[in-house]
Order: sequence, then structure tokens, then C-alpha cells
Amino acid sequence: MEEQLTPADLQQMMEIGLAPDDAGRQIELFRHPPPFTRLIRACTPGDGILELPPAEQAELLAGFDGAARDGRIGKLVPASGAASRMFKDLLAFHAESANGAEPSGAVATFFANLPRFAFCEDLGAALRAGGIEMDAAVQLPKGLLRFHRYEDGPRTPCEEHLVEAAALCRDAAGLCRVHFTVSPDHLEGFDRLVQRVLAGLEERLGCRFEVTFSTQRRATDTLAVDPLNQPFRLADGSLLFRPGGHGALLDNLQALGRQGWDIVFLKNIDNVVRDDSKPLVHLWKKLLGGLLVSVQQQAFEALDHLASAGAQRRGIEVCRQVGRPLPPGFLEAEPAEKRGLLLAALDRPMRVCGVVRNQGEPGGGPFWTQSSSGGTAPQIVEASQVDPQDPQQQAILRSSTHFNPVDIVCGLRDHNGAPYDLGRYVDPATIFISAKTFEGRPLKALERPGLWNGAMAEWNTLFVEVPDATFAPVKTVLDLLRPEHQGLT
Repeated sequence: MEEQLTPADLQQMMEIGLAPDDAGRQIELFRHPPPFTRLIRACTPGDGILELPPAEQAELLAGFDGAARDGRIGKLVPASGAASRMFKDLLAFHAESANGAEPSGAVATFFANLPRFAFCEDLGAALRAGGIEMDAAVQLPKGLLRFHRYEDGPRTPCEEHLVEAAALCRDAAGLCRVHFTVSPDHLEGFDRLVQRVLAGLEERLGCRFEVTFSTQRRATDTLAVDPLNQPFRLADGSLLFRPGGHGALLDNLQALGRQGWDIVFLKNIDNVVRDDSKPLVHLWKKLLGGLLVSVQQQAFEALDHLASAGAQRRGIEVCRQVGRPLPPGFLEAEPAEKRGLLLAALDRPMRVCGVVRNQGEPGGGPFWTQSSSGGTAPQIVEASQVDPQDPQQQAILRSSTHFNPVDIVCGLRDHNGAPYDLGRYVDPATIFISAKTFEGRPLKALERPGLWNGAMAEWNTLFVEVPDATFAPVKTVLDLLRPEHQGLT
């Protein structure tokens, strides 16, 4: 790789913070892609997916409330860039309208229901202000689009996440910590919105917010290659780097851990509900958090007293709960070896993931997979990770009964209170290579292991079934016409 790099290439890499060795490893991944994830079977209730009976919920809620009062809870929201995919049908119609195309299908539905969208007034004002083209009018990110109408005015997803945080993250002093990852182009817009609404929300909700932002680091960008797996060069001879996908946000999550964050809710920007649906959402997020607190405490107690037989039994039970395989012959191992194996199995980040019944939404799901250490392990697996040419693997993929809505609670600190080095628990084989074009030329792009699949592959994981009503994503603009976003539930 170094033989192919010019001094200008090395300077370009230094400016974004990418080491030449890392670029070389990326080239090798293009040339020799890792094997696909091996599915064993889909996780189902009773086999990898927990169902929380009402009798257990009070204790979990109490545990969560204690952690919240102690200031252990925070909220991370990955906020997307421009909402162009949300409006792709409208953008396509706009491009065709010059040829006399008439609205039909999704576009006709949009215009017929325009007054029902909470952003209708904003869109009209923008268009009236100076003949703004449609493709410019929809370039706000989802987080800044008005999703819901209320008597006191419309509300954006950014504001809805702040309202949710007030119910989940409030400590004994009334402080709620919320962090948004945003694109650099929209950082100013998010900051301006938060500054405008924060005082009113704090007064109405009786809390104080600590809202912070970060962007995806340029050092997590990946090198593009041409169809022959040579570095893709622009007309001026410089290298082309592309964003590394949402897995690059692992660095942002790591930074929160180093800043003292302990237990973090992770949820997409577009998965928000109106106030009348929030009590159910809040209940189940607290239950997920309470389960993390409970199982994490059991793991920590075992780690603190691994020399005792009782602690070892507790540790083995935690391994069973999180699907962490212990090697054959573990029970017959020497005491020192047994302690070492339990330490390796338990001393790692933990997450509890809510999953909903599969209703055909695009995205990953919970599966038992072949573990790198032998045996099986529960993972969130995306369709792109599964061999498309293997009929048996595709059949297992289609058999999935549950879907990952990105409703995750993460434990970032170890039993001594130190932040985990999250990079140690990434499965580097879960990269994704896609075919793209740039200025009309074909290229191959590399995405880093996804934030909630490959980037957390070696975390201890529990899957919990949550009600479908807790999941209300907005992938296209017409999703905002669903009852849960119109206040008709």
C-alpha cells in the first residue's frame, strides 16, 4: 500500500487523521472480503428473546429509578443528515414534472394530505419566500422537521427526544443529559433549535437539560477504491474518502464513556411518538434499563468475588442469561483457569436490546450466530451480513420473527467504574462493501461494522420483546400520516 501512496496522499491522510496502515487494511478488505456472518437460527421468545412478566416489572422499575436518581442515565440520539430519502418520491416527481408528469401514487397521497403534516406551514413559507425549489425545501434533517402537532404548537423529533429524556434521564437534582450526533452541515441548526426551546421545556417539565452535540470524526472515513481495488482518485489526483457509516459513531459513544457517562439509551432520531403514546414507551425503556442494571450488578458482584464458589455460580448464570459461551471443559478446569475464563466472559460492555415483532420493516434482527470463540452467541444481524448465495442461510434469515428497532440500553463502564475500550469488542469481519458511483465513475465503498451489529458484536447482549406500539419510525414522509403521528391512537 505504501508504495502506491504519494507524499500528497500521506498529507491528505494526516489531515483527516487516518494512518496509512489503516488505509492499507481497508484496501485488503476490498481485495479479500471477510466471510459472511454464519446464522445458526433466529432468536425467538424463550430461545434468545426474553419476555418480561408483570410480576417482575416492579423490581426492575425500582432498580432503574435508583440508577436514574444517581445520575447514571444518559441518552444518545444519532441524528441523520438531510431527509432526502424521506422525500425521495417527491424529489423524483419534481425532476419529472418539467415533462408534464401528473402526481400519482405516494406523491398524490402527499398533496392530498398536505394540511395534515406538521411541517406544512414551514414548507409553504419557504416556497413563498423566493421560489425555493422543492429539492432545496426538503434538505432539513429529520431531527429538525416538524413531525407532530399539539395545541401549543408543532414539535420536531429533536424536541420529542428532549421530552422523553425528561422522563428517563432525570437525576436527583433534576438534570437530564442528552447527546445528539449530527452532520457538520446541520450542527448550527440543531444548536439554534435547542437554544430556542430549552427554557420553555425546562419550565414545563420541571428539569434542567445538559444537551451536547458531536459530529462523525473525519478519521473514521474510509478509502474508496475503483473496480480493480486500486485507490479511487479524483481528477486532481487526490484520494476519495467516504463516511464510514453509522458504525463510525462508536467513537462518539466511546467519548461519552470517557466523559463519565455510565448507562446510555440509544435510539434513532425518527423513532418518536406523540405525548399520548409516551407512557407506554417510557415504561418499556425503564424496564429495559432496569434489566441492564440488574444483570450488570450480578456480573459486577461475581467479578468482585471470583475466588468464591458462590460468585462463580452467579457468573455462570449471567453468562447463560447473555448467551456468552463458556468453553467445553470449563467445569473441570483448574480454579485459576476457571476464574480467568469467567473474567474474560463477564468483563465486557453489556447491552439490553428491545425487539419488536417483524412487520416487514427494513433492517436487522436478533439471531443466534456462530461465535468467534466457539459455540453460539446472540447478535443483531443485517441482511447484508448474510451470504445471498446460500439458500439455507437465506431461509434462516427469512425465518426471523423479530426486528431490531434500535431501542438499546448500553452499559459503558466496568465493575471498577472505568470506561471500557469499546474498540476491543468490534467484529472487524462485519464490514459492508457496496457499489457506488462518483462523477459518473464506478467505485466500491466500505462501511465500518454497524453501530448496533458488528461494532457491538462482542458485547454481552440480552434481547427483550417490547410492544409494537413503542416503535414508530418515519422512513418516508407518508409515515407521518399513521395514527401514532396524527394523534388518532
